[in-house]
Amino acid sequence: MSGETDLSKLLAEMSPVRDPAVYVFATTNAPETFSHLRPLMRFTEAEGETFILEESEARGIAELTVSGRYARITLNVHSALDAVGFLAAACSELAKAGISTNAVAAFYHDHIFVPLERAGDALQVLTDLSAAAAQTPPD
Repeated sequence: MSGETDLSKLLAEMSPVRDPAVYVFATTNAPETFSHLRPLMRFTEAEGETFILEESEARGIAELTVSGRYARITLNVHSALDAVGFLAAACSELAKAGISTNAVAAFYHDHIFVPLERAGDALQVLTDLSAAAAQTPPD
């Protein structure tokens, strides 16, 4: 399965769903110390290792630098990794609503992390975007 590349279909069928967990972005310069963690995502940068963790897992670990609290919204359409404009369109709508985003493209789905206090607003913006795309006749 390679995933969908048609932007109109992706937007119309994205079915955004909020994960009930609360997430944090955390970083460390000693990632080997944290091999016991089960991050949702792990990314290596020159400045250090970044983890996306459930807040409960990161709590109390003084050696981690932790960001704010985030909600994850999964766009439940199988988007191709080479799809053009899907995350840009979703994040652009959220930006218009004044909602910051941290987007992650995984093999099957795209995920957008938004500030926890704006999660409901973000879900509504994405649901409205999807509904509008579903109503737009194809070219």
